[in-house]
Amino acid sequence: MAEAIDSAVELSADGLRLRPYREDDAAALLAAVRESIDSVGRWLPWCHARYGAADACAWIAHCAEGWRRGEHYAFAVFDESGQFCGAAGLNQRNREHNFMNLGYWVRASRQGQSIARRAARMVIAFAFERVGLNRVEIVTAPDNFASQRVAGAVGAQFEGKARNRIVVSGKPVDALVYAAIPSDNRPPDQCAAQIFAMSS
Repeated sequence: MAEAIDSAVELSADGLRLRPYREDDAAALLAAVRESIDSVGRWLPWCHARYGAADACAWIAHCAEGWRRGEHYAFAVFDESGQFCGAAGLNQRNREHNFMNLGYWVRASRQGQSIARRAARMVIAFAFERVGLNRVEIVTAPDNFASQRVAGAVGAQFEGKARNRIVVSGKPVDALVYAAIPSDNRPPDQCAAQIFAMSS
């Protein structure tokens, strides 16, 4: 399994560019969070009205440490104009069984443009081709239909409902579990030749 993955990696395809967070992304991250409290905050408890500059900086530092340790591969997502659109990444690494969780979110002003789907496809390709995982899981609340549509669109298969699998608003709730494995027949554009590039 690949271990030390250079944090200069970039994923580029289908009108998007994904790269690890940088310190100077804090202002863009903060602006995106503040506009997305009503939508993203419904599912991700860190997205709340008290989120501030210190939180954005702390998250970026946390992501950098996770990347160094090979435990958390978080990508900031940008469009062709360079606007920060949201994020997608791998977390909760299970080294014994060689799988990770895939998460994604899109800022409110860019939702409905298939950004999560396009970004998720690239991260799944990264998971199998660069990290060497056996499995990628997507876990969603039963009424998070947008996340479920993304899971289906990227070729992840629905595997069942897990009781008390996630915590939403401080309470354990059931969740739907989707998963992708390397042998799945995923949409062909997720394997675009230009998907991986190393920045100088």
